[in-house]
Formats: sequence, C-alpha cells, structure tokens
Amino acid sequence: MLRRLYETPDVSQRTLAKELGISLGSINFCFQALAEKGWVKMQNFSQSKHKMGYAYLLTPAGLAEKSVLTARFLKRKLEEYETLYAEIEQLKAEMPQIVKVIS
Repeated sequence: MLRRLYETPDVSQRTLAKELGISLGSINFCFQALAEKGWVKMQNFSQSKHKMGYAYLLTPAGLAEKSVLTARFLKRKLEEYETLYAEIEQLKAEMPQIVKVIS
C-alpha cells in the first residue's frame, strides 16, 4: 500500500481496495492507522476545480518506513529463493537415481 501511494498519491481508496482485493472499509482503516502513525498525510482537494478528491502523501517517516519494509521484504524473498533453488538442485541431482528405479 505504501508503494502504491508513493507511486500514485491521487489513487482513490475504492481503486486501491479493488487492486488489493480487500474491502473499502479495510482500506479506510489502514489509511487512518497510517495517518495516526504519521506515515501518510491526507490532503483534501475537493475545493479545487479538478475535483481530484484526496491525495495521500507519504511523509518523511512514511518514506523511511517504506524503505525498511522493502528491505525486509527483499531479504525474506531472497532467503526463500535460495532455499527453493537448493531444493531444485537437490531434486535435479536425485533424478538419475529416480529414473533408474522406475526403469
């Protein structure tokens, strides 16, 4: 959600809910929690001529947290990749033995 807000600050809550496959109420709850933590600032532009609605801007604290979460996610995915790669290599090594048993 933080990445999406960073990329497109004017995304609507409804659009975000559809993209993430969760309810609009859940999205609203998340926005309120992010705002309370000081990670997101909501600006109402309903008075503007363009009727953009809300823009959700990541605060410096929000950008820092996004970086921490991204680094943690990347580390976890790399560990998963390395584990899966090792399992695949082990299965490849066992294939000649399995073929002999089946034949």
